[in-house]
Amino acid sequence: MKLTFLGTSSGTPTRQRNVSGLAVQTVLGADWFLIDCGEGTQHRLLQTPLSLHDMAAVCITHVHGDHCYGLPGLLASAGMGKRTKPLKLVAPLPVWEWFQATRQLTDLHLPYEVEHVDVETQPLVYEAPGLRIERHVLRHRVPSHAYRVQVQTRRTRLKTDALKATGLPPGPAWRALQTGEDVPFNGAVLRSADFAETQIDTASAVMGGDNAEPALLRDACQGAQLLVHEATYTQDVLDRVGPGPMHSSARLLAEFAQSVEIPNLVLTHFSARHQNEEGMTQLMAETQAHYRGNAFLANDLDVFELDSAGHVTVTRA
Repeated sequence: MKLTFLGTSSGTPTRQRNVSGLAVQTVLGADWFLIDCGEGTQHRLLQTPLSLHDMAAVCITHVHGDHCYGLPGLLASAGMGKRTKPLKLVAPLPVWEWFQATRQLTDLHLPYEVEHVDVETQPLVYEAPGLRIERHVLRHRVPSHAYRVQVQTRRTRLKTDALKATGLPPGPAWRALQTGEDVPFNGAVLRSADFAETQIDTASAVMGGDNAEPALLRDACQGAQLLVHEATYTQDVLDRVGPGPMHSSARLLAEFAQSVEIPNLVLTHFSARHQNEEGMTQLMAETQAHYRGNAFLANDLDVFELDSAGHVTVTRA
């Protein structure tokens, strides 16, 4: 799985950071998925190799503008680029109604179908061979959600030592056994099931929207190797701001991540007040004081790659 951050600022864009957007690619094919689409997301996408023709679904976490105001422009650009493949829009109903009104009032005609998947009523919001995307309910001022993306791949390996012991020489017969065919040899039949074994590799990541209670993701994080979650404030700032905004601090998030022992944690959605060297240092120090796994602070256009063993590699912008 490959995650490209298109925006890591909370509320408003700043000179270094755009508002929320995250592109998710998998090894299963060219299709990719966009989680949230704040204003300016399509400008960030122009700085990546990603094509709007291959975008399979847009998953919006909640109705606040810094997570969805870029949606009509992005989909209009896809249409002007002659996209014809249908698109799924996974979103709360108010986002769908707003988008429909925008289409009507701005004379937006798309040459492809947009199918709405109501995130409020469907826990499994997207499914394809080897891929599942599930939503999980969060706590915010408006209904907000996280998305768990699970990718499974299958590899068939031959038991080479056992095959060599039969005397069957490497070649087309070996390949036939690997693809599930039984092979006659020396008056007997070598069964594929005896000489080939299938290994299933799984990578799972949880990407949260705005959320004041990370513990709501306890079930979603079971078996996952990576959590991406907002850390709008340090705990000190959250204590001063109060409960009104309904966001998380680095400490709240780190304590939860440690409690579920998730091995990799990426913080994002930073308040503008923390977007300087001192603020980033404070966020990381607070995280590391309460979490012993691999912690990262995301920047715009950073690329994180997760393999099925749970290892994360980072390419910084």
